[in-house]
Amino acid sequence: MANPQKRKGDAAEREAALLLSELLGMTVRRRLGAGRTTSAGGDTGDLDGVPGHVIQVASWANTAAAARTKPEEAGLQSVHAGAPFAATLVRFRGGTWRVVLTPQQWAAYVSWILQQSPQGTALPDLPPSSGGGA
Repeated sequence: MANPQKRKGDAAEREAALLLSELLGMTVRRRLGAGRTTSAGGDTGDLDGVPGHVIQVASWANTAAAARTKPEEAGLQSVHAGAPFAATLVRFRGGTWRVVLTPQQWAAYVSWILQQSPQGTALPDLPPSSGGGA
C-alpha cells in the first residue's frame, strides 16, 4: 500500500485535474508514472492536457513552503518538457486552490497576451476576473 503522503499527493493531483478540466473545458489528467521524466531524465510536471504548460500540484501542510519551492521546480520542469509556460496549483486547507507563479512566469503570460493584441499594448474588452472560486 502507498504511503499516506503519496496518497494525499495523488488525490490532490486528481482534484486539480478535475478543477482545471471544469474551468478550461478540456480534459486535464494526471501524468502517470513515477517521476514523469523525459528520456533525458527531467521531470515534466504532474498534469497533462493543457497545451504548452507544465503544471505542478502541491498539497502541503506548509503552503508557504509550497508557494516558495514548487513554482521554481515547475519552471525547471517546463524546460525539460519544452513547454513555454509553467504554473503551480497549491491546495490550501479546506480545498481552496491558488495558482502560484514566479514573477518571470507571470511576465511570460503577460508578454504573450500583449503580443496577441493589435497594438501590442492593450487588451480587448474582457470581463473582470471573478477573483474567487475554488
